[in-house]
Amino acid sequence: MTDLLTTPEPEAGLAPASGARQVWRRLRARRSALAAAAVLGLLVLLALAAPLLAALEGQDPNTYHDALVDSARGGVPLGDFGGISAEHWLGVEPGTGRDMFVRLLYGARVSLLVALGATVVQVLIGLAVGLAAALGNRFVDSVFSHLTDVMVAMPLLVFAIALMAVVPADFPRPLLLVIAIGLLAWGPMARLVRGQTLSLKKLDYVSAARLTGGSSWRVARRELLPALAAPVITYAAILLPSNIVIEASMSFLGVGVKPPTPSWGQMLSTASTWFRADPAYVLLPALMLFVTTLAFTVLADGLRVALDPREASRLRVGRGGRESPKSRPGGTA
Repeated sequence: MTDLLTTPEPEAGLAPASGARQVWRRLRARRSALAAAAVLGLLVLLALAAPLLAALEGQDPNTYHDALVDSARGGVPLGDFGGISAEHWLGVEPGTGRDMFVRLLYGARVSLLVALGATVVQVLIGLAVGLAAALGNRFVDSVFSHLTDVMVAMPLLVFAIALMAVVPADFPRPLLLVIAIGLLAWGPMARLVRGQTLSLKKLDYVSAARLTGGSSWRVARRELLPALAAPVITYAAILLPSNIVIEASMSFLGVGVKPPTPSWGQMLSTASTWFRADPAYVLLPALMLFVTTLAFTVLADGLRVALDPREASRLRVGRGGRESPKSRPGGTA
């Protein structure tokens, strides 16, 4: 994970990152990143199509089916593998009999939307604070840098739980999660942007733009933001799975999404009492969380290499400079 968070400093005299076509060509060469993107694309498609798939199965996420659980055993689903049947493709929820397939789909909607919204807030605040610190005078840099240090050191879950506890219960919880995570976890992004901007300010084309009398905003918009795209996009791809886990953790602790709205973390919270009687109820949301975070992490690693053309060269050197026989002078296939 530390390797993913490390972004190379720009070298003097180098222009900003190359165009989208070259980035796509480098990304296409990494099959693991393409596989991760395909998995995430399928997951997003399933989440968007949740109402259609629920109608196709003939179920909805909040209907109780008391006849499908064994009340004598405390609500364990009837049948094998959590009550899987033609009507309930992944079985039913213990105690309530609600359809697991549909609840997982609607839970994906909540988890992905919260993670995406929080990431957008973190990126916007981090960009603004990081650029202001790097482009301002010494006093402004000191103020914003100390503020960033405080935000980085702040225990996110503790303050997020406190914030969620004091907000009125009728406030939409997914939106509140976006605000809480986004406002409390922008520190690492601001620190990254500040460090990269301080390095970019030393480059010739940025210095020339500043000497021509352009304002700080104009220099940032035309010269710095294009060069910051690679590290910011890469780090945003790392923040997404982290935010999914934070949302799941808060829902697991009971301060996130409230019933009957489904969420993977909320499902894991209620599943903790059923792991012996119905293991599928624990494994299904846990598997969805694992696959999603793994796919985002692999895609972030692919983006890191694709957006930085020098990274591939470093990787080849790190592997000992192994080359195919065709690439060696006088080599044979």
